Amino acid sequence: MDWRGQIIAGAAALVAAASPLAAKPAAAPLALSETEVASPAIPAILTPRERAAVENRILAERLDTIIPAIMRAEGVDLWLLVAREYFEEPVVATMLDAENMHARRRTILIFFDPGNGKPIERLTVSRYGLGGLFAPAWNPADQPDQWAAVAQIIAARDPKRIAINSSDLYQFADGMTLSQYERFMAALPAPLQSRVVTGEGLAIRWLETRTPAEMALYPSVVRIAHAVIGEAFSRKVITPGVTTAEQVQWWYRDRLMQLGLDPWFHPSVAIQRQGRSGMIEGEEVIQPGDLLWTDFGITYLRLNTDTQHLAYVLKPGETEAPAGLRAGLANSNRVQDFLTRAFKVGRSGNEALAIARADAIAAGLDPSIYSHPIGYHGHGAGPAIGFWDNQNADPRGGGPIRANTAWSIELTSYATVPEWGGQKVDFRTEEDAFFDGKTVRYIDGRQTEITLIPSD
Repeated sequence: MDWRGQIIAGAAALVAAASPLAAKPAAAPLALSETEVASPAIPAILTPRERAAVENRILAERLDTIIPAIMRAEGVDLWLLVAREYFEEPVVATMLDAENMHARRRTILIFFDPGNGKPIERLTVSRYGLGGLFAPAWNPADQPDQWAAVAQIIAARDPKRIAINSSDLYQFADGMTLSQYERFMAALPAPLQSRVVTGEGLAIRWLETRTPAEMALYPSVVRIAHAVIGEAFSRKVITPGVTTAEQVQWWYRDRLMQLGLDPWFHPSVAIQRQGRSGMIEGEEVIQPGDLLWTDFGITYLRLNTDTQHLAYVLKPGETEAPAGLRAGLANSNRVQDFLTRAFKVGRSGNEALAIARADAIAAGLDPSIYSHPIGYHGHGAGPAIGFWDNQNADPRGGGPIRANTAWSIELTSYATVPEWGGQKVDFRTEEDAFFDGKTVRYIDGRQTEITLIPSD
């Protein structure tokens, strides 16, 4: 069975196992697709208890499979993570089971690789257990000093490299605060202090890696986002001449509250209009002939989506958007193709950016590329591929592209629209995708036709 088969089979097993109600049928899993469904229905959304079962099962699998692989790839014997209540660092936050929503007091996690192919030890040096995923390794009655207990555990294992999350470049790998670092180093025996190294590579690889189980779920997560956008860009929500851009933004928030879902950022809605420059936002009333743009993302089952779509409000008597607008979206689709073809394992984000831009410009397009990884965070861990305000190489784009990573293919191209008197228009697009190490595939398709909103 190839990875696509594993994803589909895994989805059915995860959803079925999540439900505590045996009589409740599991929804048919969605597969990765290059074609986006117009106005799709919202897939069934799991209850909190069902979500917790899925999240915990995936977390256990990730700890069993990803941690050994990345520690050995990075050459690290011991990885120390520290979080405090309501101040969880990005990595620890993703390692807490669904019932432990926050660290308690000070939560310290230790991963130790004893070598010779033996299992990785997973220890928690804290007062509370973590869903059975980490073995308790501290008894305050025997050793009241938590940091002294940590030092004893590390000294007994004598690791050659001790990784902590400290990084000036990547916020995801900078979780060790100054106060906790000072306490840790003061407790650590002097001979071990020179062995402390950055866990930057570990943090990024843990967060950016998507498992087959996660990818079994991701199409349904993205489908929910696409379905909500489909509702927003319809007469169900928009009455031309009455509805404002701002009202559509807040409709999104209300709709997600009804569904029991969370946005990871406040939705954006803006208007491009013949004779007006730039994006028009806020209390501006949507009118026939407007090109609408939205940027919308949700968090569900710990996975994030990030989507930008376009819609056109038909004028009376129109049945399609002007040809110039349709051509503009097609141009952005071509830039997407140039970018996804530039993905290669080991290639940096900066290199992919340069290749895609060169190809697009050679084809006569006017691109701006600002794509990013996605997963546990909307703007996820891993190399950036351009920024809207910097189309040149950037230190944040210097890291390698790796297999089994998810991406928001985010970009725009600019084009003049003859029907609008040669006005320059911004054709923004963003779709979530998965890179398996060979090809990039969209998780739930991509927009290739502008959504039409009738005006009468």
